[in-house]
Amino acid sequence: MSYAYEVLQKVIERNPGEAEFHQAVKEVLETLEPLLNVRRDYRRAGILERIVEPERQIIFRVPWVDDQGKVQVNRGYRVEFNSAIGPYKGGLRFHPSVNLAIIKFLGFEQIFKNSLTGTPIGAGKGGSDFDPKGRSDGEVMRFCQSFMTELYRHIGPNTDVPAGDIGVGSREIGYMFGQYKRIKNTFEGVITGKGLTYGGSLVRKEATGYGLIYLVNEMLEDKHMSFEGATVVISGSGNVAIYAAEKAMELGAKVVTMSDSNGYIYDAQGINLDTVKLIKEVNRGRIKEYAAIHSTAKHYEGYDGIWSIPCDIALPCATQNELNGESAKILVKNGCVAVGEGANMPTSPEAVEIFRENKVLFAPAKAANAGGVATSALEMSQNSLRLSWSFEEVDQKLKDIMVSIYKTISEVAKEYGCEGDLIAGANIAGFIKVADSMLVQGIV
Repeated sequence: MSYAYEVLQKVIERNPGEAEFHQAVKEVLETLEPLLNVRRDYRRAGILERIVEPERQIIFRVPWVDDQGKVQVNRGYRVEFNSAIGPYKGGLRFHPSVNLAIIKFLGFEQIFKNSLTGTPIGAGKGGSDFDPKGRSDGEVMRFCQSFMTELYRHIGPNTDVPAGDIGVGSREIGYMFGQYKRIKNTFEGVITGKGLTYGGSLVRKEATGYGLIYLVNEMLEDKHMSFEGATVVISGSGNVAIYAAEKAMELGAKVVTMSDSNGYIYDAQGINLDTVKLIKEVNRGRIKEYAAIHSTAKHYEGYDGIWSIPCDIALPCATQNELNGESAKILVKNGCVAVGEGANMPTSPEAVEIFRENKVLFAPAKAANAGGVATSALEMSQNSLRLSWSFEEVDQKLKDIMVSIYKTISEVAKEYGCEGDLIAGANIAGFIKVADSMLVQGIV
């Protein structure tokens, strides 16, 4: 029995019922064998046993009062996973699906993603089962203030620096930052994704989507392909999806789909992003409204069918495990040549294997969607220096980081005998930096 398999079995036994966390750990550990065969010192120091166990797990009650004067109670989480290379860093997710298993899977993934950026940030993740959808600004503010009234005890610019995620945009970030400042009586870079008027960074909103395209473009160019003239299917319609679409279009692609939790739109003429931004960013509406404005588009209930639309490139940017084995088979059959993960773990293990077998280029989330946290780290730098960089400066730094990530994971995959397997390359490259830092810091 291999060292990695032994550790995986312990994780499953110790964390029963946490399917998403098990999946994330399995995906990493099964790719580390070539490295572990060479680096026996990792086993002697118990690196795997330590890296799969969060340094700290915080669960707390979040009471708040709705517009009808009724007391509501939600559950809040912050999992501080690993601080070997820097303060904990990772988003907050507000969604009814949030539970400890989801937060732990996201936090574990964050370890390797943050390592790959080359910036000195550790890994954490948090959130709540609160659903901001359909809530008034007042209700969202009262919830965020209650949430931060507990969270503030555990975070700080040199300890743990949260950011946004699903359900946590500029509105929620603003309310939480305001409450932190009110309680602590200090103005510091304790949370990223802030508004531009109070310490936020240009490009942060666009960063994950832009970064996804920068990395996928490197992957395509390595095989003498490009976005020019390509048909692209994108799921989701939040920041990641919108700005991935924007950058893909700038590079000459035609984006034909977008989606939300109710369904997806297909516009064979190409998505009109101005309309999408109006619906989603200004009006906080549903994507089906697009079809009422553009006669060339049609709305479909549900979201599985989105992967049946013929395309050259597929970019899942919505949520975990949204692209399953059956959908992968359809994409392959329809001639899809590349997949880039914009969301966290959006492709099921079965689908990943189908893409491998059929030589579909595959950019894993740990690398491909690292642009968001990379730009968050740039925001932290600007806050520390009391500076604001231009859009062009930040965008160029983001592009340089994503190009560097692709080159690193591609070279590492080749070095460890799995050339072309960017999943293995990302896992091994991200792991080495963290593991070596843990080694020299002793048993902590």
